[in-house]
Amino acid sequence: MALLRVLGALLAVLGAYYFYTKETFSEEMVRGKRVLVTGSSTGIGEQMAYEFARMGAHVIVTARREEQLRKVVQKCLDLGASSASYVVSDMKNLTSAQKVIEETKAALGGLDHLVLNHVGGGATFQHFKGEMESLISCLTVNFFSYVQLTVSALDMLKESRGSITVVSSMSGRIPSPFSIQYSAAKFALEGFYSSLRTELHLRKVDLPITVAVLGYIDTDTALKAVGGKINMQASPKGECAREIVKGTALRQREVFYPYWTTKPVLLLRDWMPELLELFISQAYLVENIP
Repeated sequence: MALLRVLGALLAVLGAYYFYTKETFSEEMVRGKRVLVTGSSTGIGEQMAYEFARMGAHVIVTARREEQLRKVVQKCLDLGASSASYVVSDMKNLTSAQKVIEETKAALGGLDHLVLNHVGGGATFQHFKGEMESLISCLTVNFFSYVQLTVSALDMLKESRGSITVVSSMSGRIPSPFSIQYSAAKFALEGFYSSLRTELHLRKVDLPITVAVLGYIDTDTALKAVGGKINMQASPKGECAREIVKGTALRQREVFYPYWTTKPVLLLRDWMPELLELFISQAYLVENIP
């Protein structure tokens, strides 16, 4: 009972802080901005492209599937984007990542918001079998290509006083069994971008970095990977995308979604790791995981 009272008090304080320190968001913050969203043919990336478009941004989307990208671009235009175009790319190839930035500069003349969201590289939800090739592939797509895109876009973002948004995951902050390759990539992202943020601040470079820490979202990829294997309910990708776009426009340090199933868990990680491990052990249907 004492533990529950402490947790209740902490959540109350956290809730008060969350609601009383929120900045005011206006869609005018986005209008006319030049935005690149990676991994935007489906899922959260697609929904973010639509959010930016609806607010009148210039939107460039990129992914591997050209036919789907064409559809996303058309919908962006229908929703009111100032302009919309796409670049086909495969993030397993770092040269392809560089090309995305080059084509963005050619199309828009600069960049205000770099939104890094893509996933891939053979990340699976299963027992770790020590396969180095799949680990390297996963890190290439989910970490190294993020860094390559950032390095290639850095000068443009400094010039525009823009921002970087990195879509991360709870898998980058707490132990994530059965998705070890993916978790390793997300932990790497967290380390790189938090360190880069601090370095830029110390150098007095006005380039904020927003890290979006996400829970279980109802994208087709996530539902297919973990459906029937965990005791959790997925949260809506559309609402998730809106929160990330708001965080980007407000230049927030971090976005947590869904807030009440991500932020409190991180408090447990730091203060009561044994209790967190107990919760984790109860969340997985191990018998259903290959």
